[in-house]
Amino acid sequence: MKKSLILAEKPSVARDIARVLNCHKKGNGYFESNEYIVTWALGHLVTLADPESYDIKYKTWKLDELPMIPPKLKLTTIKKTSKQFNLIKNQLNRSDVRDIIIATDAAREGELVARWIIENAKVNKPIKRLWISSVTDKAIREGFKNLKPGKQYENLYAAAVARAEADWYVGLNATRALTTKFNAQLSAGRVQTPTLGIIAKREEEIRNFRPKKYYGLQLKTKNGMTLGWHDAKNNSRIFKKEKAKLLHQKLKDKVATVQIVEKKQKKQFAPQLYDLTELQRDANRIFGFSGKQTLRAMQQLYERHKVLTYPRTDSRVITTDIIPTLKDRIDACGVGEYASYAKKIIHKKFQLPKSVVNDKEVSDHHAIIPTEEPVNLDALGSNERKVYDLVVKRFLAVLSDPFDYEETRVTVEVQGEKFSTKENTTIQLGWKEIYGEKKTKVAKELQKGEKLDVTCIMTEGETTPPERLTEGTLLKAMENPTKYMENVKKQVTKTLQAVGGIGTVATRADIIEKLINGQYMELRGKYLYLTKTGKQLLELAPEDLRSPALTAEWEKKLIQIEKGQLKKEQFITEIKVYTKDIVQQIKNMEATFKHDNITGTKCPRCDELMLEIENRHGKMLRCKDQSCNYKKNIYKNTNARCPNCKKRLKLYGEGKGQTFRCVCGHNEKLETFQKRKKKTQNTRVSKKEINKYIKKQDDGFKNNPFADALAKWKK
Repeated sequence: MKKSLILAEKPSVARDIARVLNCHKKGNGYFESNEYIVTWALGHLVTLADPESYDIKYKTWKLDELPMIPPKLKLTTIKKTSKQFNLIKNQLNRSDVRDIIIATDAAREGELVARWIIENAKVNKPIKRLWISSVTDKAIREGFKNLKPGKQYENLYAAAVARAEADWYVGLNATRALTTKFNAQLSAGRVQTPTLGIIAKREEEIRNFRPKKYYGLQLKTKNGMTLGWHDAKNNSRIFKKEKAKLLHQKLKDKVATVQIVEKKQKKQFAPQLYDLTELQRDANRIFGFSGKQTLRAMQQLYERHKVLTYPRTDSRVITTDIIPTLKDRIDACGVGEYASYAKKIIHKKFQLPKSVVNDKEVSDHHAIIPTEEPVNLDALGSNERKVYDLVVKRFLAVLSDPFDYEETRVTVEVQGEKFSTKENTTIQLGWKEIYGEKKTKVAKELQKGEKLDVTCIMTEGETTPPERLTEGTLLKAMENPTKYMENVKKQVTKTLQAVGGIGTVATRADIIEKLINGQYMELRGKYLYLTKTGKQLLELAPEDLRSPALTAEWEKKLIQIEKGQLKKEQFITEIKVYTKDIVQQIKNMEATFKHDNITGTKCPRCDELMLEIENRHGKMLRCKDQSCNYKKNIYKNTNARCPNCKKRLKLYGEGKGQTFRCVCGHNEKLETFQKRKKKTQNTRVSKKEINKYIKKQDDGFKNNPFADALAKWKK
């Protein structure tokens, strides 16, 4: 009997699909029934081959061997997951497999994961596509009833390949050129470098800012009302002290006359539903989460708990087909603290505006909302619970009544000078009740012509510089970077708006993480600062790579490829020409690179001085000579807690001599730590688990976009 092979992106999704489709027979790396075989990738199993696979000379990094422009890029299996690839390949080539159903993430990168596996396995069988926004049982069943033809997504695949190949040509060549030219680990990319440029621009604005003193005037009434002075143009600041003093003297001990009492009934609707960027911004602002932490929690809520829809979306609206499911979604999330709010709206007849429901505004996936899967709040981890709370409250708020209030604007006159204030009186809290807001008190009724005894106060302040960017505000800036660019042409602005800025919702958090780990920028508290290395990279990188216009133009062309309006081959031809130009620019540079983190410690391998590298994952020493690249860990930041003061411990040393240390003075050998954990948790902590935990702390030193390539560099 012929079967369909289903290829999922992760084991957890494969298990869910297998369960829903009754594939109970378990094999080595797959589930099976009479009708289906379900297998899975582990993210990317196939990637573009390294430069040395095209020519042995590329094994050593030399400036005069650049640019590397193979006529056609080859695919290769990723070594550490080759076993899983071979398991999938065996299933794909089974004689009883008639067709393939791609069930990877419904997005550009998910398409690439599956198609590269199929292409590298040299399989030519009909393809169908499962395209769903949540992995609940209901969504899976509905998705399999409405499978799409694979041909419908061939342009999406072409765009994904074009993006990957362009990053290979430009990214690897620019990185090798900068690294060999300046003997420093310098990684330049079409999204990374302009993102760094946004930080630099804000720092320049702060550096050039000159504070100005200003003055103001206020009236205080006996009943506690405060009114502010403004001129005919509605300016409330006075920048000349003498002018403010004269006005204050003129108005001192005078009586105010009520001139205008204007009342208006107003409505305020809830903010739009979350897309990933907006969710990451709020989670950063409210909880201090990094973009990656928020995405990690979202992935768990989507894949494991199945209580939220697909996270990597850039849409803040839902489609009309979601409306019939709203009551089930409200019922599923309306538990615990949300129950009373859910009860109020579950029987409503929803008539939602275009800011909530708009089919034209949804490309691949609608906004992040709860699924129809009932939630168990106790099963959620701490970060998951916080992210879930943000999404559910926003979802319930959007479906709730608007905030109704009466705005009262009062204007009084004293000696020909105007003072005004606004006060709001709540009529109905509506959606604001979900966020714990209380009704405002009724404002004191004033009548036109009424005389008021007032006290006039002179105030003073100082203009403040723009705030430094946080991870949240940087994510927003990446969506709309034009304000951080000089002399922006209208066409560039339009392009950036059309493609949604630089990077994608799926990659922006990774880009920020890589820039921090690569020592190009650093976090101090919640704010991001440009490092000296980052500043030099911006000075050395070719101008095009520093501009958001380049990545915007690329994204515009990738979208054209997705829509079938541009051939992938044409785009890659342009990229090859551009790569040659970039490498030549770097070769012609006369600048030098100065290490700002050089130490007095000599490398035991080549006798060069070593650099001190520190990021959120820990501190290490690395040889200044990139061809040597010797590394030695000083300490790793861990999540292990001190038994005395409960602060996080640092893990010093390597091998058996590794020791946990705390700022309070507590020292503990790794072996002792293992024994203590066994006693306190009453569970066995294996060496494998501890090593896995420690390895995880190492990842921060390796998480560079071209780290593998740099590691192989030899002169």
